Amino acid sequence: MNQDIRNILAIVDHTLLAQGATWDEIRAICDDGMKYGCASVCIPASYVKKAAEYVDGKLPICTVIGFPNGYSTTAVKCAETRDAVANGASEIDMVINIGWVKDGLYDLVLDEIRAIKEACGGKLLKVIIETCLLTDEEKVEMCRVVSQSGAEYIKTSTGFAGGGATRADVALFKANVAPHVKIKAAGGISNLDDARDFMALGAERLGTSRIVKAVKNIQTTDDTY
Repeated sequence: MNQDIRNILAIVDHTLLAQGATWDEIRAICDDGMKYGCASVCIPASYVKKAAEYVDGKLPICTVIGFPNGYSTTAVKCAETRDAVANGASEIDMVINIGWVKDGLYDLVLDEIRAIKEACGGKLLKVIIETCLLTDEEKVEMCRVVSQSGAEYIKTSTGFAGGGATRADVALFKANVAPHVKIKAAGGISNLDDARDFMALGAERLGTSRIVKAVKNIQTTDDTY
């Protein structure tokens, strides 16, 4: 495997969040995540404990909070977060309250992210702002909010709202987040060229189910890759 492919895989959150995901499917992406050197597997919270025990420290387990709609109460999101961390999650991807953004209630959004960050107990927090539902002005404001929140990452999308990561949104993030905030692009990253483009624009994580599949396809057709 060449270094370019390794570098891409190393920032992939290998993702399976389908409503009907089974343990056999979750176990398979854990196996792939370990085999291909992914950054993490991103899975439903109900599978975190079993997956964490299965990988036995060989792969970070990421899960989602307030997913996919974001309109749970802050107390519920914090409880979800504490439970996930107790079960072995080392990374948390939370969905903001999009209605609060539409109402201009950025202080409430900031307070909620800070509360969830505290509930993480030192674990990594990524903030999903669902770019396909926001205006550019709202996206810029959310770059400011996330920069002030203590979260490590701003993330484009859940993949469940009708749109995923775009190159324009990742470029907007890069231009507007504080230097300490990293960027995760998620949703619609379907091939290695997409991955390279998002990395070049500043993404340091990629949420996708397709990159490992693409690498497997190359493996079966090209022994020199």
